[in-house]
Amino acid sequence: MVEIPLKMYVQNLAKQARESMRAVGLLSGVSRVHLLFAVAEHLDAHIDEIFQANRADLDVIPKDGDMSVYRQALERVRLTDESVKDMITFLRDVAELPDPIGEATQLWNTVDGLQVRRVRIPLGVIGVISEMAPRVLIESFALCLKSGNVCLYRGGREWEQTNAALAKMIHDVLATEHLPSSMFTFIDRSEPEGALELCRLTQYVNAIVPRGKGGLRKAVMEQSRVPVLGYDGSLSHVYIDGDVDLPLAQTLVVNSKVQDPEASNAVDTVLVHQAAARKLLPGLLRRLLEEWKVDLFGCPQTISIMGVMEMTGHKGIHPATDKTWKTKFQSLTLAVKVVNTVDEAIEHITQDGPGHTDTIVTRDYGNAMQFVRDVNSSAVFVNASTRLHSGPGLELGPELGMNTTPFQPRGPLTLKALTSEKFVGLGVGHLSYPHPVPQAYEDAMMMSPKF
Repeated sequence: MVEIPLKMYVQNLAKQARESMRAVGLLSGVSRVHLLFAVAEHLDAHIDEIFQANRADLDVIPKDGDMSVYRQALERVRLTDESVKDMITFLRDVAELPDPIGEATQLWNTVDGLQVRRVRIPLGVIGVISEMAPRVLIESFALCLKSGNVCLYRGGREWEQTNAALAKMIHDVLATEHLPSSMFTFIDRSEPEGALELCRLTQYVNAIVPRGKGGLRKAVMEQSRVPVLGYDGSLSHVYIDGDVDLPLAQTLVVNSKVQDPEASNAVDTVLVHQAAARKLLPGLLRRLLEEWKVDLFGCPQTISIMGVMEMTGHKGIHPATDKTWKTKFQSLTLAVKVVNTVDEAIEHITQDGPGHTDTIVTRDYGNAMQFVRDVNSSAVFVNASTRLHSGPGLELGPELGMNTTPFQPRGPLTLKALTSEKFVGLGVGHLSYPHPVPQAYEDAMMMSPKF
């Protein structure tokens, strides 16, 4: 059998996804809820098949290299009972959320009585390019369907069989409901060129959401002709002020870095006021090195405070370079810099802004308000972990990703962020004046038996 060329294959799938927009648009909110529950039930009834597909992905992991690398790959790719149950629970939770489609966000009357409203509508076809675990496939399907969008999904190569099995289960439910399978379009070819081709199909795709690390985000941003909706590549900082509760500062840094080091909102750089540095850094950095084996990079003053140290099984603090302060790590790596003032901290943060998430830890109200006012990041916190910048963390609901650019929708890509708005005007013959026809002649035309 001759394989269809990749470019033609992706174009055909995108075209089918575009054609299914009408079918999704005709679904009522109740029907979309029913579909989500039906998919959840179908996954629950076929858990063994999901694990069978996942074992196929585990079997192709190379074993001829470093055994520690192999074990890490196994841990990353392997699904657990809990992770599969979480997918099923996610579908049911999204089904029970309020329907965003049709919501009137504004309503007013013009001076001449035209009633105007702004109404939420779907974006259309959302292309999700992921190199993350299969849960992202379920998130993408659920959030796109609930918000009335068509999802066009290309998953990561490591979970090729698992993603294909989940996609087939979704398609089985759609077939049972006599709905087109292209309502959730799955690209089952993992070549990188397929993802880039998807980014160029402006005639079929309305938005692209990249879900992965820096290399994927950079490639999508550079290559995409389709608007990129979920770019989350900016840096996150924690600034520790001079007047600070030291145990609180240490707790917030540990939570921001260690809770989920691969998260896009995990802290990259800690800035410490010189007045707090000697009291805070020795204990904090030793804990990070000893307890969590964090790779640390520091400015000259940070290194002088800590001294040249070698930990058991771990190197000491590495000297930071200019590149260090511009790096988004998404790993157990952290940069530390001592600053003289809050203004110097803000200047450092804004050099490469706008940022992802930035936090000030302080007891000084004036410095806190200056930080909030002057730092133009997607989220700015006072005495709170950077990890709280998410849909669930802000109690906005589940998210499909994060947009840290200065353009809307900014922040977590929750259900409402996956919609657009249109204006609806209700009139009774309202006109824009001056009307091109004299009023007397207009009245005569309306009275004529010809009309």
